Amino acid sequence: MSFEKHARTVSLLTLVSRFSGLARDAAQSRVFGAGPIMDAFAIAFQLPNLFRRLFGEGALSASFTPVYAKLEQDNPQKSRLFASVTIALLMIVLAALTLVGEAVVLSLPSRDANQQLSFQLMATMLPYMPLICVVALMGSILNVHGKFAVAAASPMILNAAIIVASIGVSYMHGGMERSDHIQIVAWSVVVAGLLQVAWMVWSLRGYGIRLSVQWHGCRDSLRTMLTTMLPMMIGLGVFQINTFIDSVIASYPTLVGPTIFGMQFPLMEGSNAAMNFATRLYEFPLGVFGIAIATAIFPTLSRQASNPALFAHTLRRGIRLALFIGLPASAGLIVVRTQLTTVVFQGGKFTTDDTFRVATILLGFAPAVAAFSVMQTITRAFYALGDTSTPTRISIWMVCLNFVLNCTLIWTPLNTSGLAWSTTICAFIQAAILIYLLHGRINNLFDIHTRVASVKIFAATLVMTAVITAIAFALPTGMTAMAGVLPVGTAWGQSLLQLLFLTFSGVVCMFALAKWWKMPEWKWTLGQIDQDISAIDSGQ
Repeated sequence: MSFEKHARTVSLLTLVSRFSGLARDAAQSRVFGAGPIMDAFAIAFQLPNLFRRLFGEGALSASFTPVYAKLEQDNPQKSRLFASVTIALLMIVLAALTLVGEAVVLSLPSRDANQQLSFQLMATMLPYMPLICVVALMGSILNVHGKFAVAAASPMILNAAIIVASIGVSYMHGGMERSDHIQIVAWSVVVAGLLQVAWMVWSLRGYGIRLSVQWHGCRDSLRTMLTTMLPMMIGLGVFQINTFIDSVIASYPTLVGPTIFGMQFPLMEGSNAAMNFATRLYEFPLGVFGIAIATAIFPTLSRQASNPALFAHTLRRGIRLALFIGLPASAGLIVVRTQLTTVVFQGGKFTTDDTFRVATILLGFAPAVAAFSVMQTITRAFYALGDTSTPTRISIWMVCLNFVLNCTLIWTPLNTSGLAWSTTICAFIQAAILIYLLHGRINNLFDIHTRVASVKIFAATLVMTAVITAIAFALPTGMTAMAGVLPVGTAWGQSLLQLLFLTFSGVVCMFALAKWWKMPEWKWTLGQIDQDISAIDSGQ
């Protein structure tokens, strides 16, 4: 099966999962608002996610997948042993790290109630770290076997748990202190992690994978995995730590206080919560499409690494598909940022001022969707070729640049959105460097077909943006005129109608242009592959 069909499966399930994630965030925004309480939760939840991205979805998965995919082809029995030992070792190492982390967090002194709450939430949710990392590794195993649906759907368990803990407790105990309530939400995260592990273990039945520490039979495979994993851990580790530092910068007023070195800190309480909410919105299209494409194409690239022509052919399609989805997603997100923020978050404790703050930050994040979508696929190409050092070196330089920009831009009128613009600037620079370096290694990577397709995609995106921008300006006037004849609902309802109409218009416009200009990417998005491409994928 072509990677486009796998990408379609992952995208559809990730779409459902991301919608449940938006429902989770909508519940939290309305119950807790965008103040110190959500600041504390966001920074605490960032800690297990740091390790998830490093071990589960980062260095370990990227180094494990090519080795496991090759063993599955050459020696299935050895591949099962390799997977069993890797899972067991991961559980042991991360359990030890969790114990150390708990000891450190519980020993930290707290100056006020907000800081104390942050440390309490960290201690509560830290056990989620080994659970979600194991879930991610099991998902990589299933992906190699062509089972992408299970891993793509597992986040819905977490989202459902947080929704129940947020809204359910609020409904039953409306008078509960929000600091006590958020503790219950934190415990629901750990419960969800246990359920996710159980779901993945059940899904792996029949593959012959059992926990084992008898690594002698797969020592060479473990050595290969660790050799490629360690350089990636350096790069990804620095990057994820920098992401965590970004959250600390945004949470500084909540964690530390309103001043730094005797000066007024430029950010206000709730900045991390606002940035976290904006991050959720821009990660929605990135996760549904950009990361889904990279996830689906990685096993295919790993198998084709020894065939340069076939490898380049697959990678070109991946880049074109990432551009076809990423560019219009970035443009559309810029246009609908206010309506989207209103519909998802506004209500209850989340005010119109909070909506303006989040939408402003989202404007800075939105262009990064296109850059990250392409970068995810390009990075997987380096990994599939066994080159982990090049992306690592570039990542370290970008982390340094990102940190400098963060510390600079927050003191400008950009304020909190400076953190978002820093992320976007670094994403485009990193993607450009990686493409340039990969182009020098792969013969004719950007052939005439890829260049023409890129120009068409960019032109179609410009036309789509012009169309939906014109519609966005006309809609409020049209809805005001309609109000004299038909009820159009509240301000929230009007934002929902505008969001749906603009989104529908953008999708129809983009696909209509793609079909008119004979761009095959629109069919690839739907998982439809021409016979000539299928023949090439089959090696015919």
